Amino acid sequence: MSNLELGIYSFPLLLLLIFLRVPIGLAMLSCGLAGTWLIMGSTAPILARLKFETYSTFSSYSLSIIPLFLLMGQFATLGGMSQSLFKAANAWLGHRRGGVAMSAIGACAGFGAICGSSLATAATMAQVALPELRRYGYSGALATGTLAAGGTLGVLIPPSVVLVIYAILAEQNIAKLFVAAFIPGVLAAIGYMIAISIYVRLFPDSAGSSPKQPYSERFKALADVWPVLLVFIAVVGGIYTGWFTPTEAAAVGAAGTGLIALINGGLTRETLVASILTTASATALIFFIVFGAAIYNSFLALSQLPVEAAAFITEQGFNPWVVLVCILLFYLVLGCFMDSLSMILLTVPIFFPIVSALDFGLGAEEFALWFGILVLIVVEVGLITPPVGMNLFVINSMAKDIPVLHTYRGVMPFVISDVVRTALLVLFPVISLLMVRLLY
Repeated sequence: MSNLELGIYSFPLLLLLIFLRVPIGLAMLSCGLAGTWLIMGSTAPILARLKFETYSTFSSYSLSIIPLFLLMGQFATLGGMSQSLFKAANAWLGHRRGGVAMSAIGACAGFGAICGSSLATAATMAQVALPELRRYGYSGALATGTLAAGGTLGVLIPPSVVLVIYAILAEQNIAKLFVAAFIPGVLAAIGYMIAISIYVRLFPDSAGSSPKQPYSERFKALADVWPVLLVFIAVVGGIYTGWFTPTEAAAVGAAGTGLIALINGGLTRETLVASILTTASATALIFFIVFGAAIYNSFLALSQLPVEAAAFITEQGFNPWVVLVCILLFYLVLGCFMDSLSMILLTVPIFFPIVSALDFGLGAEEFALWFGILVLIVVEVGLITPPVGMNLFVINSMAKDIPVLHTYRGVMPFVISDVVRTALLVLFPVISLLMVRLLY
């Protein structure tokens, strides 16, 4: 068996291991080590590779941003920011038809700006918004579908852990990727609100409304979200203006949210220890996946699969747009049984050389930014695509009285909104690149 054939056959084997519930990091590590041994024919290169990859992967300065953003999300929850965001959004939108669900989307967008994790955003906002949605007569389908979709905004609106990983893999500027993600993230929130508006008009019995609040109460609720705005301006604004590097901004954000949580009484010795342990656990999980992916991608490089695949696609003369659409559809399918981070780590080293060799009428850097945003969006859509979208199960586990089939039905309007938005971003790359061009 040739080296190239080993690389090709390793992919379905890897998917089989994942389907059998082998942890994704362990599955990639096992396939990478086994493949390297078959190619090299000796254990000495494997041990050398393990030593080299361990150091080169975890000595990366860029990776330090991940635990800082995760810790910032923990402190934001302790500081009551999720509750403040939902109350403010609900004060302004709750009296409208479908307004409480729209408020949940707005709160998810705000929390995503200080969290960076899809699953964390979904789980945190579900604790805050789900009881309110049920209290005002929202159907189980719309309530859970809204929160599952809103959770994806945790990654779409910068800062984003997944974008950091993509930037490292594709060797791109993290700050520029954050800038490029901003408009698509805002469009996602707007699209979800439009989907809710249409849904409640088609099914009037699926939603109620909260009492209309006077403007004094609205502005009071809005004033309570100043910590969120302060952290967002400090983190994202600092990155955009060049005051901080992304890693420095993450450190400032973690310190700021920690101080706010302390002032609000949510941060005690016990909760601080719990937050650090939770962050360490999540970071270790992510880093193990990163390490497994590094070993597997090293094996793929030895097999020459990415290079040969790129050359094959180029020589066949396939339409670049057809290739791009096929890759995006593949991500949608893969997202049904794999989390977004694992998909990025597994596929970008294979797909990025292929699409980079094609002509889309963009410069190399602009194409890398545009492709990164498209990949980010479709992998997040996969998290809410039935039957196995991970966000769906996170939300459904918190609403055990709602059948999962109802959640599937409730999330479909948001999937349709995502498909429309993805099509717009594919057809008009300038949407993703506009702010990058203006700021840089």
